[in-house]
Amino acid sequence: MSAPQQLDRAAIAARIPHAGTMCLLDAVNDWDIVRLQARSTRHRDADNPLRHQGRLGASCAVEFAAQAMALHGALLATDGAQQRPRAGFLASMREVRLYCTRLDSCADDLLVEVLRLNGDDNTVLYHFKLHGAQQLLVEGRAAVVLDADKTRKATP
Repeated sequence: MSAPQQLDRAAIAARIPHAGTMCLLDAVNDWDIVRLQARSTRHRDADNPLRHQGRLGASCAVEFAAQAMALHGALLATDGAQQRPRAGFLASMREVRLYCTRLDSCADDLLVEVLRLNGDDNTVLYHFKLHGAQQLLVEGRAAVVLDADKTRKATP
């Protein structure tokens, strides 16, 4: 697969269900079949919808990572074409480590990296990291279920 090396905010917003200020990624620096690296300045925005009492806690990194996972899945599903992918839902978070208390106190752009560890047609496991410059801020693993509404068993 030949992957475009970079995507801007408009190209990202066209591929994930997050719009307006809720689209937290500004650019994709690089991606391939197993990984994606994105950049964001949205942690510094005063109107970031994840802020609570004017602060953006480190646990909000999960949403930045989830959007990067959704974008990676969209790029894989469409070979980079501008189409909306299947719906995905975070099923679990494991080994999430917060190395800071707030994201908005990071003066540097955030680098959001996701690595696809394994997956099939219905579930995907990712490892994620958020960095500010050379400092690791948050990392963990996430399981994503695709088309969860179609996997529910019918009740009698």
